[in-house]
Amino acid sequence: MPKMKRSRRGSKAFWPKKRAKRIYPGVKSYPAVERAKPLAFAAYKAGMLQAAIIDNRKGSPNFGQEIVVPVTVLDCPPMSVVGVRLYSLSPKGLTVLREVLADRKKPEASADKLDKIAAEKVSKISNVRLIIATQPKLAGFGKKKQDLLEVEVGGKGVNEKIDFAKEKLGKELTAGDVVQEGGYVDAIAITTGKGTIGPVKRFGIKIQNRHAKGKRRHTGTLGQERPGKVRPTVPQAGQMGFQRRTESNKRVLKIAEGKDITPKAGFNRYGIVRGTCVVIEGSVPGPKKRLIVLRQAMRATKPPAPVEVKEIIR
Repeated sequence: MPKMKRSRRGSKAFWPKKRAKRIYPGVKSYPAVERAKPLAFAAYKAGMLQAAIIDNRKGSPNFGQEIVVPVTVLDCPPMSVVGVRLYSLSPKGLTVLREVLADRKKPEASADKLDKIAAEKVSKISNVRLIIATQPKLAGFGKKKQDLLEVEVGGKGVNEKIDFAKEKLGKELTAGDVVQEGGYVDAIAITTGKGTIGPVKRFGIKIQNRHAKGKRRHTGTLGQERPGKVRPTVPQAGQMGFQRRTESNKRVLKIAEGKDITPKAGFNRYGIVRGTCVVIEGSVPGPKKRLIVLRQAMRATKPPAPVEVKEIIR
């Protein structure tokens, strides 16, 4: 047996490393929440700033003192609820049972239709999700095309979820309906695309010495002679970036008006945040103008606690 000298290059948690199917992500799972509320919201990444806050982390050497932390500003124009989708649980997973779209001219007719379907098939309904559309025209850059997302509704029972969906059908959702100051969210996004990258940067392999047949930034071997194939664990050149990633437990520092946060010259390569924005501690995946999905934290380790924000340094 050969002697094992080191662990595998790269993490198998992020495999295969290939491009995402679309430029904005979907949400695969949601936490269990007792109160009826939407469990996700979408926002556009405007840029990063710094914030002076009072450190409220118990056990920190700076507890009770003013510290400066990096923050990400997300532009959060309201999202319109264009429909409701009802799911049933089958042996193969969730299956679409029925779907009701909002009628702008007759909003009461859509609500009555949803009530009728719910009364007929209430025993089969397991999940209720809202079909929401972004409104990029209200954001700070020039995008026109809307994006459609599905957002699950939290709650104890099916009837409570349906009542909430009926109330929101044809109306708008705001960031305050999903996130709260001092709470935690999961940031889901498509990372910045870097194109085709060599194995040194992609996997962090060792650069060969000058005797390695005229090549230095390459894999020394593609594997053993038997079996006669190249295993997928061998580091090779390929796609890097533009992949779906989730960063958990990002703390929401503040929900504010964009005019109070935006620098005088606007955010570089974005513009001016006109409406509501969410200030998140730290960074989030993706470049500027990328659509970021904020989901209710799946594995929140701490309860929500308001943070005293002294100043947003612009």
